[in-house]
Amino acid sequence: MDLTLEEFRKFETLIYQISGIRLQESKQSLLTNRLRRRLKALGLADFKTYYRLLSSPEGSSEMAEFLNVVTTNETSFFRTEKHFEWLRTEFLPECIRDATRGLRSKRLRIWSAASSTGEEAYSIALCLAENQLRLGGWQLEIVGTDISEDVLQRAREGVYKTSSLEGMDEKQLRRYFTAMPDHQHMCVKPALANQVTFKKHNLLNAWTAEPFDCIFLRNVLIYFDRASKAVVLRHIRNALSSRGFLVLGPSEGVFDMLDGFEKVNTFLYRKQD
Repeated sequence: MDLTLEEFRKFETLIYQISGIRLQESKQSLLTNRLRRRLKALGLADFKTYYRLLSSPEGSSEMAEFLNVVTTNETSFFRTEKHFEWLRTEFLPECIRDATRGLRSKRLRIWSAASSTGEEAYSIALCLAENQLRLGGWQLEIVGTDISEDVLQRAREGVYKTSSLEGMDEKQLRRYFTAMPDHQHMCVKPALANQVTFKKHNLLNAWTAEPFDCIFLRNVLIYFDRASKAVVLRHIRNALSSRGFLVLGPSEGVFDMLDGFEKVNTFLYRKQD
């Protein structure tokens, strides 16, 4: 049983209304396979019945599960290494230098937007941990958000396949991870995990808490249409502190939409006041 084109378009519209993610018709087979999981879990006969459930008041509790299966959650530790090299060698030294000169407080907030299962947020935390001597006396806060509660729970658990950590050296693995009994997984140690707070957040909604010094927004806007991208970028700019930095992925398709930002290099932008 496959989604008909008419059914695909109904689900595609629903996904867009909720998340801002626009699925192309080429994703019809992918969506079919993912929705089958929910039909099987709920014991439903067809996609039409499932759509009616989601569209009804009784389907409100199912909406979170629906989003869990349809959102893309591809990530890895230190994905695009040069972004983290900038964080270590340029961003942190600038923050420390400005604090020494009295130009800023010793408080640093970084947001991993669309953090999925947490690899990006923990990579940021590891960069800060490796600079702990220089950051002595600082208040460090890393926030990871995603629209999917399922991936956020996995991020909080902090358990990853050993194969996904191959980019780290043995010293980092020993210091920040604990091997699991099955010898196929490793768990983030509490000292590192406690640096990160994971929260559910839809990027189409404004961030209403305190602003950030740096926001990583990578490999997510590619799934949004132009109107939704504009909304997200407006919220992101408002969530940055004065002269805060925005780190973008290479394929976001927004490089002509960054009014209010100063381009630093191909992936890095700074908020203009």
